[in-house]
Amino acid sequence: MLQSIVGCKWSLEVLAAVRGGVHRPGELERACAGISAKVLQERLRKLVRFGILDRHAFPEVPPRVEYRLTSWGERFQTLLDEVDRLDGELGDRKED
Repeated sequence: MLQSIVGCKWSLEVLAAVRGGVHRPGELERACAGISAKVLQERLRKLVRFGILDRHAFPEVPPRVEYRLTSWGERFQTLLDEVDRLDGELGDRKED
């Protein structure tokens, strides 16, 4: 699971956008410049299947869907933040 998410730049961008307050698919597509609607839907499905995002469909016309981090997703994001921090420290050491 970790490799599937960390190894995909789009998964990381989608997570960053959701964490930043972007919750609707159209907004996510605009926030992740260059992502196609198909790839976005694949990433969202995978993140929901892994339990990182929660999909909420509102009973409205036209239909409205929003994605939010689950409690597990928030903990997972903390892990990704730590990986980022360690990567930054490693990069700083290489410069020395």
